[in-house]
Amino acid sequence: MVMGDMEMKVDVAIIGNGPGGYGAAFRAADLGLDVAMIDPRPEPGGVCLHHGCIPSKTFLFLAELILDARRAASMGVRFAEPEIDLTAMRGWKNQVIENMVSGLIGLSDKRGVQLVTGTARFENANSIKLEGAEVSRISFNHCIIATGSVPIDFPGTTPGSRIMSSAGALALNDIPEELFIIGGGYVGLELGTVYAALGSQVSLAELQDRLLPGVDADLVAPLHKQLTRLFGEIHLKTRITELTEHDDHVAVRFVTPEGEEARQFDRVLVAIGRKPVSQDLGLEHTAVVVDDRGYIQVDDQQRTAEKNIFAVGDVAGGMMLAHTATREGRIAAEVIAGINSSFDVRAIPAVVYTDPQIAWCGLTEEQAKAENITVSVEKFPWKYSGRAHTMGTTDGVTKILANPEDGRILGVGITGRDTEGLISEGVLAIEMGALAEDLALSLHPHPTLSETEGEAAEIFQGSPTHMLPKKRT
Repeated sequence: MVMGDMEMKVDVAIIGNGPGGYGAAFRAADLGLDVAMIDPRPEPGGVCLHHGCIPSKTFLFLAELILDARRAASMGVRFAEPEIDLTAMRGWKNQVIENMVSGLIGLSDKRGVQLVTGTARFENANSIKLEGAEVSRISFNHCIIATGSVPIDFPGTTPGSRIMSSAGALALNDIPEELFIIGGGYVGLELGTVYAALGSQVSLAELQDRLLPGVDADLVAPLHKQLTRLFGEIHLKTRITELTEHDDHVAVRFVTPEGEEARQFDRVLVAIGRKPVSQDLGLEHTAVVVDDRGYIQVDDQQRTAEKNIFAVGDVAGGMMLAHTATREGRIAAEVIAGINSSFDVRAIPAVVYTDPQIAWCGLTEEQAKAENITVSVEKFPWKYSGRAHTMGTTDGVTKILANPEDGRILGVGITGRDTEGLISEGVLAIEMGALAEDLALSLHPHPTLSETEGEAAEIFQGSPTHMLPKKRT
C-alpha cells in the first residue's frame, strides 16, 4: 500500500482539527456517528493550541509573574531582577502544548475519531480529495469545515526573520531591544505585554483613535494608563506607509497626527487582524457561498447553502474565539445527528489577557448607542474594593448594563485582575435572564473581586455598601 491508495467512507468528514473541528468531532462521535478529522498538521489542536491561545497565555502568565514581582517592591517585598532563560521558557511552552496534544489524541482514540493528516479539497458535495495523506479520497454524508483563520500580512510584505506574525512572535527566538507593533487589538497588546515584561522597548501604532477599537472606552482606559508605563511609545491615529526588512533591522515609515517619522527597529510584529482560510478548498465544486471577505455563509445551525455541508469557527465569521468555535462545532454535530440545535447565545464572553485584563459579555455600551437601545449603566470602581486594595489593583472597574424597565441584565464589562474568571458570573446572569436585583442579592464572599459584581448590581437597587448611593431625582 502506497500513500494515496486508500479511500474512506464516513458519516462526517471534518476539515480542520482546531477547537471547532475537534469540538464537532467529539460531539459527533459521542452521538454515534463515524467521524474522520482531516488537517495538514498531524497533531490536533489547530492554531489555538500550537500558535495562538495556549502559547500566548503561557507566556502571559510568566509576564504576569515578572510584573507582579516589580509591583511587590512598593508593598515591602523585593526580588532580584529575573533571569530570563528563553530556552527554558520555550521548553515550558512546548511541554504545555505536548500535554494538551496528548490529551486530544487520547480523547480521539477513545471516541473512535479517525485522525487523517493531509490537505483536503472538495471534489463535489459528497467527496473530498486528499493530498499528502495515506487516504486519497473521503466520501461522506456530511462535512464540517473548520479551517480557521490566519494572520493578515502587512501589504507588500511576508513574515520573515524580523517582520513577525503572531506565530513568529510566539516562537520567542530572542528578546529584541526595540520591538515595533502594528495594531492595537488584543493580539498586539498581549504580545506587547509579554515582550515588554521580558525587557524589550515596545512601541505600538494603532490606526484608530484608541486601543482595542470596539471595546467600551471606559474599560480600555485603565489598561491604556498601565501600558503607557509599560510600553515605550503608543501612537494612535497612526498609519504605516512603508515597512522594509533588512539584515539587521526593519525600517518603518509612519504618519502620526504630528507628522511623518522614519525609524528603525530590531523586529516588527504585524497584528492587524486575521482572515478566514476558505481559499483552495474546492468550494467552487459545491453550492457553498463565500462572501467578499472570504467568510463562509451559514445559518444559525451552522449549515451552508449546501445542505449537507456545515462551517464553524473563524472561517464562518463572527467573533473569532476558540470557545465560540467549539460551541458551533458541537451544534453542527448535533444537527447532523438529528437534534434540533442552533447557536442561540445571548452572552459571548471575550477576554483580553493583558495587565490589567479586560473581559466583557452581552451588550456593550457602544453597541447600545449604535443600535439605539436604551440601557441603564452602573459602574463600581475598584478603588472601593477591599480585595483590590490588598492586591494593589485599584484602577479596575466593573460595570453592568441593564434594561431600565425591568432591571434585566443585558451586558457586563470588567477591567482588572483575573477578569477571565469573573466574567463567567455575568455570562450566567445574562443567559438565565437574571435581574440586577438577583445579582445584588446573591451573597458574594468578602473580600473578593467578585464582590464588585454584586456591588455594581446593588447600585441599581440604590443600596451599595462601599460607596454612597446616588441621589434619586
